Amino acid sequence: MKMDEKEPPPILEVKNLEVRRGGLKILNIPSLFIREGEILSLIGPNGAGKTTLLQILSYLLRPFEGEIFFRGKKVEANHSILEYRRKVAMVFQEPLLFDTTVFNNVASGLKIRGTKRNEIHDKVKEQLERFGISHLIDRSAKTLSGGEAQRASLARAFALQPEILLLDEPFASLDPPTHDSLIEDLEHILRQTRTTTIFATHDRMEALRFSDRIAVMNKGKILQIGSAGEVMNQPMDEFVASFVGVETILSGRVTKRNGGTFVVSVEGKEIEAVGDARLGDAVVLCIRPENVTLSTQASQEGSSARNVIPGRILKITPLGFYQKVQLDCGFDLVAYITNHSLEELSLAEGKEVKASFKATAVTVIRKGEN
Repeated sequence: MKMDEKEPPPILEVKNLEVRRGGLKILNIPSLFIREGEILSLIGPNGAGKTTLLQILSYLLRPFEGEIFFRGKKVEANHSILEYRRKVAMVFQEPLLFDTTVFNNVASGLKIRGTKRNEIHDKVKEQLERFGISHLIDRSAKTLSGGEAQRASLARAFALQPEILLLDEPFASLDPPTHDSLIEDLEHILRQTRTTTIFATHDRMEALRFSDRIAVMNKGKILQIGSAGEVMNQPMDEFVASFVGVETILSGRVTKRNGGTFVVSVEGKEIEAVGDARLGDAVVLCIRPENVTLSTQASQEGSSARNVIPGRILKITPLGFYQKVQLDCGFDLVAYITNHSLEELSLAEGKEVKASFKATAVTVIRKGEN
């Protein structure tokens, strides 16, 4: 991946990173960088290599092949590993607190570094206030709830004023209200402090909320990296598309070209997409469910969408504030609609509807000619 020459140099860069265990290559990252103040999210299923990558970047996992550069200098050559590790803090899914008070837990890293007592007190107090747990200062870590323990763990990391923060699915084991509250607070703190962060998660909504860039991982490789908009709306392959929330993935062939758009035949139906393609090309079409609009004859809704396809509702699944509607349009199509729209259109399983989506809402993955 090439860096823009106008951008500042990366704070952290890896080259030709490989990890082998038992003769198998479990991580293969030819190139990766992160710039100062940036938040990079690593997303992917369990076993994708996210945790392994973070453990290597923190030098908790060795041996590995490849090079790590911190501020342009190679770790081990120009930086000692200890010197580098003092610049990095890592927070795990489980808080891993010591059996002592919250104060002593948050202060532990500072004590190891020989920080003066009065400075430790001030820094611990600052982080406890920042994470809203000042009232727990003398509490035993054993008595903390999951959310309180994770706040203490994060406070311990921030007390070290790390130049790079590594987060390994820190919200995964929290209940929804605690999860949402901690995410909101951490998002504010990261933006306020401009702490360079690499954040591993399997939750694409967490990644969307935090990230300047997103890297999709699978089987030890980074499949795609870019801004949240690029990765979510322009997935490079079917795996990335399915993982970032594309619920309709269709295979077809280009049958027509119309200056700026082209038509793909899918199960005998025509779908128009924006772009350029050759006649006969095999392509995969990706359509996000939030870009599909449903209407009925009674609703008489006009639409500027190029694609209007009749279908029958197969299943409706409540998803909190919206509904997931699965359709048979000659191919499977998924739409998300609001609860209000469901009621207003009197939608029910078995009902005939029209599904519409714009040509610009179709992401095309080219497979070439057969």
